[in-house]
Amino acid sequence: MVLKAFFPTCCASADSGLLVGRWVPEQNSAVVLAVVHFPFIPIQVKELLAQVQQASRVGVTVLGTWCHRRQEPEESLGHFLEGLGAIFSHEPWLQLCRERGSKFWSCKATHRQVPTSPSAPGEDQVMLIFYDQRKVLLSQLHPPTALPDHQAGDATASTRGLAAVFDTVARSEALFRSDRFDEGLVRLSHWQSEGVEASILVELAKQASGPVCLLLAYLLSLISAASTCRVFKLWPLSFIWSKLSTCEQLRHRLEQLTFIFSTQKAENASQLMRKANMLVSVLLDVALGLTLLSWLHGKDRIGQLADALVPVADWVAEELQHLLQWLMGAPAGLKMNRALDQVLGRFFLYHIHLWISYIHLMSPFIERILWHMGLSACLGLTVALSILSDIIALLTFHIYCFYVYGARLYCLKICGLSSLWRLFRGKKWNVLRQRVDSCSYDLDQLFIGTLLFTVLVFLLPTTALYYLVFTLLRLLVVTVQGLIHLLVDLINSLPLYALGLRLCRPYRLSAGVKFQVLEHEAGRPLRLLMQINPLPYNRVVHTYRLPSCGCHPKHSWGSLCRKLFFGELIYPWRQRGDKQD
Repeated sequence: MVLKAFFPTCCASADSGLLVGRWVPEQNSAVVLAVVHFPFIPIQVKELLAQVQQASRVGVTVLGTWCHRRQEPEESLGHFLEGLGAIFSHEPWLQLCRERGSKFWSCKATHRQVPTSPSAPGEDQVMLIFYDQRKVLLSQLHPPTALPDHQAGDATASTRGLAAVFDTVARSEALFRSDRFDEGLVRLSHWQSEGVEASILVELAKQASGPVCLLLAYLLSLISAASTCRVFKLWPLSFIWSKLSTCEQLRHRLEQLTFIFSTQKAENASQLMRKANMLVSVLLDVALGLTLLSWLHGKDRIGQLADALVPVADWVAEELQHLLQWLMGAPAGLKMNRALDQVLGRFFLYHIHLWISYIHLMSPFIERILWHMGLSACLGLTVALSILSDIIALLTFHIYCFYVYGARLYCLKICGLSSLWRLFRGKKWNVLRQRVDSCSYDLDQLFIGTLLFTVLVFLLPTTALYYLVFTLLRLLVVTVQGLIHLLVDLINSLPLYALGLRLCRPYRLSAGVKFQVLEHEAGRPLRLLMQINPLPYNRVVHTYRLPSCGCHPKHSWGSLCRKLFFGELIYPWRQRGDKQD
């Protein structure tokens, strides 16, 4: 039987002593965590291991002996190491030895108990696997991607074996708090052999984080209580708060800050990573917002934007007037219904006249409004982008009105034509059962239906042309707002902290390991080096992606084309009755 011994590379130059670690019987492997140096008292070693077991819930025990022959071997040391097996009873008993001034190692795993069958060997073959203890301690092992069925069993077995090794090192942190320079009764060697890592700044931040988080959590609770006031639940305010992108983004940021500054400790590594990703996302958002704020308030750029806004609005209104005058004539040589064409054209021209009057009425206050809105960039770039989306929606409200009028009129004619077409076929729509049933009509009903069908058919091209033009304008505005929402969702959901870890310390996010052969000679134990495979960037984004506010709909192409063909309204927000394909 082959026994796998995971040995830390930091203990390769340690003095002789005892191997302390965990035995994993399911995988027939031993995970060495530290080396206990001479001199020591066995009862003190047992007490230390009992304390570590109680703190970490890991079955840490003495696995065997370690001999580093820096000098000529002594008979007394050899007999002493062999005698330790009677004090620390472990089955099997590992004996690792490194030759002096040589790269060769000797590894044995002996069984002191009498074998049950005469053919059973008294020693096991040992496969020595070196691993970087610090990287394994700080890394988080992720499950592999889906494999074919014939590889699923092997992948599961290997994942469980690696998970046992990673979990053992991660949970044995209590053993790594002491090193060989401590004045304790037991001296150890592990990845912190040169002294326990510590930072004054980190310790001060830990001490100050508690009161700061408590204060911020209290302030955020007050803001949340104020936002749930009954005044904001009245009909006009509740409708506005649910439709504005700025309110959705502020509500999303409030939820994130409440989660970040919560005094409740993270339960696992995933929740801790989520907090870190949210904190970095908020800090980057605020930094970008402050940069935008400094750019807007420098060189009087807000005044320049305010001076350019009214001419741009006049230019858009003038172009719309030219477009309507073109539609009221013979657009592209098409012969339209003149009466309906004139009525629709004058109706829309009157709306443009009202909109121009409204813009000129608000022009003295535009610079002040932009100045106050620019201050909102200190809350983050996403808030400023959400305000920009709402401003675009308000400035293009006349285009939205044109689209709604055209869509409603077109939808009314489509519904009328479909109903009259069923009349010709002797069918009707059953409202109660939501299906098409057979029906018999008399002569008068068929005559009136024929007249109405003819009128609607001849008026449909004029209505469809107006609907097509204003739908294209509406889709242009929705596309611009969609790009802004896409940028906001990217800032909100991108796991920046996880990506930074993957870039700077790729071993922190591991997707498995790979083994490199160090020694493979006949009569010598096989020695391997375990290296960590970092998690790919696409899996990092997929695994740690943060939830976005999701205030806009996500229609499929089929659903969007169906809505456009039948004249159903397309809103920039999610409706309660929307069905996703």
